[in-house]
Amino acid sequence: MNTVLVTGGAGYIGSHTCKALKKKGFTPVTYDNLSTGHKDAVKWGPLVQGDLNDKETLTKAFLEYNPIAVLHFAASALVIESMTHPGKYYQNNVASSIQLLECMKECQVPYLIFSSTCATYGKAQNPLITESHPQEPINPYGRSKLMIEQIIRDFEMAHGIKAITLRYFNAAGADLDGEIGEDHTPETHIIPSIIEAALGIRKEIVVYGTDFPSPDGSAVRDYIHVQDLADAHVKALQYLLQNKQSKSINLGTAKGYSVLEIINKIQTLSPEKISVRFEKRREGEPAILVADHTKAKRLLEWIPQVSDLPTIILSAWNWHTRGCKKQPCYL
Repeated sequence: MNTVLVTGGAGYIGSHTCKALKKKGFTPVTYDNLSTGHKDAVKWGPLVQGDLNDKETLTKAFLEYNPIAVLHFAASALVIESMTHPGKYYQNNVASSIQLLECMKECQVPYLIFSSTCATYGKAQNPLITESHPQEPINPYGRSKLMIEQIIRDFEMAHGIKAITLRYFNAAGADLDGEIGEDHTPETHIIPSIIEAALGIRKEIVVYGTDFPSPDGSAVRDYIHVQDLADAHVKALQYLLQNKQSKSINLGTAKGYSVLEIINKIQTLSPEKISVRFEKRREGEPAILVADHTKAKRLLEWIPQVSDLPTIILSAWNWHTRGCKKQPCYL
């Protein structure tokens, strides 16, 4: 009775959420095409290997496992790639989500937790972004997620599907037990990229933009530990099942760090000098994105527990140095 379908459950945030779901008594069934996810990250429930555009396999998964809700993580999620390959993002994100919603309607699954993004807001108009901030995305990735939000609302009006949309900021860190972590190929996220530069896996880290309106000129982001994100997804599911009300909720820490601050912090863990190269800003990237998470605290009773910067960086460092000659570090 507590089975949930987790699309993209073999990926970074999805796998951490599956672990959190299992701890709270749910059985997560991962539905993933493994294009970017990893089979060995599926540890807490069954895996159905399939694409969201494969209606036959998707419908079979719904009928076999009879989930009470869906947590939808599956998406392409690279801002810069979306600028050069927009069609991929509208196909993988928008069209696939429509297929998922149609299957939910046909199989009478009424509850959805949707993984959205702060990229739907575009350029921040205030120091802290609330859920009422205008949604004016400046890249196809953000636009694709905003389109899905709108489509979900239409499915609620027409078919009664209730959804909690979680707009989160920068996921970071790794499982504190060391069971799973961030594993992308190629790696584009800032913290693991800096760690790779510190370990000599890449020759340098590139900082795009030194003239942003921030204290040191580099872009500022709100970093949230992936375990805190996973916990928020479970709390959102519990809220939705109990209250049956659709909501849009930010997930962040209300504190931002610049790219140069992150580099300097990681440098303290590495005996090797991190090589840094500076380039001009890239199109589609806002200067500062920091969340107001008041609504999450009020509705979900959710407060980040492990999203302090030292814990985020240390957990990521220990994950990425597994199997290396370097030993785990402690701050």
